[in-house]
Amino acid sequence: MNVMEVSEEALRVKLRTENAEFQQLEQEHRKLDSELMNFETHVYLSPEEEFERRRLQKLKLAAKDKMMEMIRRIKTGNA
Repeated sequence: MNVMEVSEEALRVKLRTENAEFQQLEQEHRKLDSELMNFETHVYLSPEEEFERRRLQKLKLAAKDKMMEMIRRIKTGNA
């Protein structure tokens, strides 16, 4: 692990323990990941299932983007 990864992981640990919004986003991200895994067992997805899968992917990405933005703000001192 390089210094940047260690630093980022330290910030994640800090946010997990001190920031309720980060905790909620991380929990939502894990929940969405679990829901998306259910689609992996399907050989074929109906149009409705494909639409739902894409919707969940977008929500998961949005949660991750918000978490990464929180980490960036702390790194740059704009928290």
